[in-house]
Amino acid sequence: MSLWGQLNLMDPASPIQAEMLLFHDHAIALLIGIFTFVALIGVKLTFNTFSSRTMHEAQQLETIWTVVPALLLIWLALPSLRLLYLLDEQSGTGVILKSTGHQWYWSYELPAGNVESFDSYMIQTKDLNQGDYRLLEVDNRAAIPFGIGTTVISTSADVLHAWTLPSMGIKMDAVPGRLNSMGMFIETPGIFYGQCSEICGANHSFMPIVVEALGMKDFLKNF
Repeated sequence: MSLWGQLNLMDPASPIQAEMLLFHDHAIALLIGIFTFVALIGVKLTFNTFSSRTMHEAQQLETIWTVVPALLLIWLALPSLRLLYLLDEQSGTGVILKSTGHQWYWSYELPAGNVESFDSYMIQTKDLNQGDYRLLEVDNRAAIPFGIGTTVISTSADVLHAWTLPSMGIKMDAVPGRLNSMGMFIETPGIFYGQCSEICGANHSFMPIVVEALGMKDFLKNF
Protein backbone atom coordinates (compact mmCIF):
# COMPACT_ATOMS: atom_id res chain seq x y z
CA MET A 1 0.00 0.00 0.00
CA SER A 2 1.50 3.34 -1.03
CA LEU A 3 1.31 6.33 1.31
CA TRP A 4 0.92 10.07 0.79
CA GLY A 5 4.22 11.73 0.03
CA GLN A 6 5.86 8.47 -1.06
CA LEU A 7 8.26 9.34 -3.87
CA ASN A 8 9.01 5.84 -5.12
CA LEU A 9 6.62 3.14 -6.32
CA MET A 10 4.99 0.87 -3.75
CA ASP A 11 6.97 -2.06 -2.39
CA PRO A 12 6.62 -5.21 -4.51
CA ALA A 13 4.92 -8.28 -3.05
CA SER A 14 5.64 -10.61 -5.98
CA PRO A 15 8.70 -11.41 -8.13
CA ILE A 16 7.02 -9.95 -11.24
CA GLN A 17 6.45 -6.58 -9.61
CA ALA A 18 10.04 -6.59 -8.35
CA GLU A 19 11.21 -7.17 -11.94
CA MET A 20 9.00 -4.29 -13.08
CA LEU A 21 10.59 -1.96 -10.54
CA LEU A 22 14.06 -3.01 -11.68
CA PHE A 23 13.11 -2.33 -15.30
CA HIS A 24 11.71 1.05 -14.26
CA ASP A 25 15.03 1.97 -12.63
CA HIS A 26 16.89 0.66 -15.68
CA ALA A 27 14.83 2.84 -18.05
CA ILE A 28 15.06 5.92 -15.81
CA ALA A 29 18.87 5.62 -15.68
CA LEU A 30 18.96 5.55 -19.48
CA LEU A 31 16.59 8.52 -19.81
CA ILE A 32 18.51 10.61 -17.28
CA GLY A 33 21.75 9.89 -19.15
CA ILE A 34 20.22 10.91 -22.51
CA PHE A 35 18.67 14.06 -21.03
CA THR A 36 21.95 15.08 -19.39
CA PHE A 37 23.92 14.53 -22.60
CA VAL A 38 21.43 16.47 -24.76
CA ALA A 39 21.27 19.30 -22.22
CA LEU A 40 25.06 19.63 -22.15
CA ILE A 41 25.23 19.65 -25.95
CA GLY A 42 22.47 22.27 -26.07
CA VAL A 43 24.25 24.53 -23.59
CA LYS A 44 27.54 24.12 -25.47
CA LEU A 45 25.93 25.00 -28.80
CA THR A 46 24.19 28.00 -27.29
CA PHE A 47 27.45 29.58 -26.13
CA ASN A 48 29.56 28.36 -29.06
CA THR A 49 30.86 31.16 -31.31
CA PHE A 50 32.13 28.88 -34.09
CA SER A 51 30.20 28.38 -37.32
CA SER A 52 29.94 25.30 -39.54
CA ARG A 53 27.82 26.69 -42.38
CA THR A 54 30.24 25.41 -45.03
CA MET A 55 30.16 21.78 -43.84
CA HIS A 56 28.18 19.63 -46.26
CA GLU A 57 28.57 16.17 -44.77
CA ALA A 58 30.14 14.34 -41.86
CA GLN A 59 29.73 10.64 -42.46
CA GLN A 60 31.65 9.59 -39.37
CA LEU A 61 29.47 11.79 -37.16
CA GLU A 62 26.28 10.56 -38.82
CA THR A 63 27.37 6.96 -38.30
CA ILE A 64 28.01 7.62 -34.61
CA TRP A 65 24.66 9.31 -33.96
CA THR A 66 22.89 6.46 -35.76
CA VAL A 67 24.69 3.52 -34.15
CA VAL A 68 24.77 4.84 -30.56
CA PRO A 69 20.96 5.43 -30.28
CA ALA A 70 20.38 2.01 -31.85
CA LEU A 71 22.56 0.39 -29.19
CA LEU A 72 20.72 2.30 -26.47
CA LEU A 73 17.37 1.09 -27.80
CA ILE A 74 18.63 -2.49 -27.78
CA TRP A 75 19.86 -1.96 -24.21
CA LEU A 76 16.31 -0.89 -23.33
CA ALA A 77 14.47 -3.48 -25.44
CA LEU A 78 16.15 -6.68 -24.19
CA PRO A 79 15.04 -6.34 -20.52
CA SER A 80 11.59 -5.27 -21.73
CA LEU A 81 11.17 -8.41 -23.84
CA ARG A 82 12.40 -10.57 -20.98
CA LEU A 83 9.80 -9.00 -18.69
CA LEU A 84 7.02 -9.56 -21.24
CA TYR A 85 7.85 -13.26 -21.39
CA LEU A 86 7.93 -13.48 -17.59
CA LEU A 87 4.44 -11.95 -17.46
CA ASP A 88 3.10 -14.72 -19.70
CA GLU A 89 4.44 -17.52 -17.51
CA GLN A 90 1.83 -19.36 -15.48
CA SER A 91 2.17 -22.08 -12.91
CA GLY A 92 0.59 -25.39 -13.83
CA THR A 93 -0.13 -26.11 -10.17
CA GLY A 94 -1.44 -24.10 -7.27
CA VAL A 95 -4.63 -22.21 -6.53
CA ILE A 96 -7.10 -20.82 -9.05
CA LEU A 97 -8.98 -17.62 -8.25
CA LYS A 98 -11.75 -16.57 -10.62
CA SER A 99 -12.88 -12.95 -10.51
CA THR A 100 -15.96 -11.66 -12.31
CA GLY A 101 -16.60 -7.96 -12.77
CA HIS A 102 -20.08 -6.50 -12.37
CA GLN A 103 -21.47 -2.99 -12.36
CA TRP A 104 -20.14 -2.19 -9.78
CA TYR A 105 -18.62 -4.90 -7.65
CA TRP A 106 -16.52 -8.05 -7.98
CA SER A 107 -17.49 -11.63 -7.35
CA TYR A 108 -14.98 -14.43 -6.67
CA GLU A 109 -14.79 -18.20 -6.94
CA LEU A 110 -12.23 -20.80 -5.85
CA PRO A 111 -13.06 -23.70 -8.21
CA ALA A 112 -10.75 -26.19 -6.46
CA GLY A 113 -12.41 -25.79 -3.07
CA ASN A 114 -15.85 -25.85 -1.58
CA VAL A 115 -16.06 -22.05 -1.43
CA GLU A 116 -19.17 -20.85 -3.21
CA SER A 117 -19.15 -17.74 -5.33
CA PHE A 118 -19.31 -14.63 -3.16
CA ASP A 119 -19.69 -10.93 -3.91
CA SER A 120 -17.25 -8.26 -2.77
CA TYR A 121 -18.79 -4.82 -2.30
CA MET A 122 -17.07 -1.62 -1.22
CA ILE A 123 -17.77 -0.61 2.38
CA GLN A 124 -19.51 2.76 2.61
CA THR A 125 -17.59 5.58 4.32
CA LYS A 126 -20.05 5.74 7.22
CA ASP A 127 -19.49 2.04 7.97
CA LEU A 128 -15.68 2.12 8.05
CA ASN A 129 -13.83 1.10 11.20
CA GLN A 130 -10.86 2.93 12.67
CA GLY A 131 -7.84 2.53 10.40
CA ASP A 132 -9.78 1.34 7.35
CA TYR A 133 -8.99 2.85 3.96
CA ARG A 134 -11.75 4.93 2.42
CA LEU A 135 -12.97 3.70 -0.99
CA LEU A 136 -10.71 0.63 -0.73
CA GLU A 137 -12.23 -1.64 1.94
CA VAL A 138 -14.67 -4.39 1.00
CA ASP A 139 -17.08 -6.55 2.95
CA ASN A 140 -15.67 -9.86 1.61
CA ARG A 141 -11.98 -10.21 0.79
CA ALA A 142 -10.58 -12.75 -1.64
CA ALA A 143 -8.34 -15.01 0.47
CA ILE A 144 -5.48 -16.95 -1.15
CA PRO A 145 -2.30 -18.53 0.27
CA PHE A 146 1.08 -16.89 -0.03
CA GLY A 147 4.22 -18.73 -1.08
CA ILE A 148 2.40 -20.77 -3.71
CA GLY A 149 1.56 -20.09 -7.34
CA THR A 150 -1.90 -18.68 -8.01
CA THR A 151 -3.65 -18.37 -11.36
CA VAL A 152 -6.12 -15.50 -11.54
CA ILE A 153 -8.88 -15.88 -14.15
CA SER A 154 -10.87 -12.77 -14.97
CA THR A 155 -14.08 -12.17 -16.90
CA SER A 156 -17.04 -9.82 -16.85
CA ALA A 157 -20.80 -10.23 -16.57
CA ASP A 158 -21.72 -6.97 -18.29
CA VAL A 159 -19.18 -4.40 -19.56
CA LEU A 160 -15.40 -4.10 -19.72
CA HIS A 161 -13.63 -4.07 -16.36
CA ALA A 162 -9.98 -4.52 -15.36
CA TRP A 163 -8.78 -6.54 -12.36
CA THR A 164 -5.75 -4.64 -11.11
CA LEU A 165 -3.47 -5.31 -8.15
CA PRO A 166 -0.48 -2.91 -8.36
CA SER A 167 1.69 -4.52 -5.66
CA MET A 168 1.48 -7.81 -7.62
CA GLY A 169 2.17 -6.28 -11.01
CA ILE A 170 -1.21 -7.41 -12.35
CA LYS A 171 -3.55 -5.48 -14.62
CA MET A 172 -5.90 -7.81 -16.47
CA ASP A 173 -8.90 -6.93 -18.61
CA ALA A 174 -12.23 -8.51 -17.68
CA VAL A 175 -14.06 -8.95 -20.99
CA PRO A 176 -17.63 -10.30 -21.31
CA GLY A 177 -17.64 -13.80 -22.81
CA ARG A 178 -13.87 -14.20 -22.53
CA LEU A 179 -11.51 -15.62 -19.88
CA ASN A 180 -8.17 -13.90 -19.33
CA SER A 181 -5.61 -15.36 -16.94
CA MET A 182 -2.37 -14.30 -15.29
CA GLY A 183 -0.01 -15.98 -12.86
CA MET A 184 0.58 -14.52 -9.41
CA PHE A 185 3.02 -15.50 -6.67
CA ILE A 186 2.60 -13.67 -3.36
CA GLU A 187 5.79 -13.73 -1.33
CA THR A 188 4.54 -12.32 1.99
CA PRO A 189 1.31 -12.41 4.00
CA GLY A 190 -0.77 -9.28 4.09
CA ILE A 191 -3.68 -7.37 2.61
CA PHE A 192 -3.28 -5.96 -0.87
CA TYR A 193 -5.51 -3.35 -2.47
CA GLY A 194 -6.42 -2.54 -6.04
CA GLN A 195 -9.19 -0.96 -8.09
CA CYS A 196 -10.95 -1.46 -11.40
CA SER A 197 -8.76 0.17 -14.06
CA GLU A 198 -11.20 0.24 -16.96
CA ILE A 199 -13.85 2.96 -17.05
CA CYS A 200 -17.00 0.88 -16.68
CA GLY A 201 -19.74 3.35 -15.80
CA ALA A 202 -20.94 5.78 -13.17
CA ASN A 203 -19.58 3.87 -10.16
CA HIS A 204 -16.30 2.81 -11.74
CA SER A 205 -14.37 4.35 -8.84
CA PHE A 206 -16.33 2.39 -6.24
CA MET A 207 -15.46 -1.25 -6.97
CA PRO A 208 -12.15 -1.88 -5.16
CA ILE A 209 -10.20 -5.14 -5.10
CA VAL A 210 -8.87 -6.57 -1.84
CA VAL A 211 -6.80 -9.75 -1.68
CA GLU A 212 -5.75 -11.22 1.67
CA ALA A 213 -2.70 -13.49 1.59
CA LEU A 214 -2.85 -16.11 4.32
CA GLY A 215 -0.71 -18.95 5.52
CA MET A 216 -1.70 -22.34 4.17
CA LYS A 217 -3.24 -23.49 7.47
CA ASP A 218 -5.41 -20.38 7.74
CA PHE A 219 -6.33 -20.66 4.07
CA LEU A 220 -7.48 -24.28 4.42
CA LYS A 221 -9.84 -23.27 7.25
CA ASN A 222 -12.06 -21.67 4.59
CA PHE A 223 -12.77 -25.07 2.99
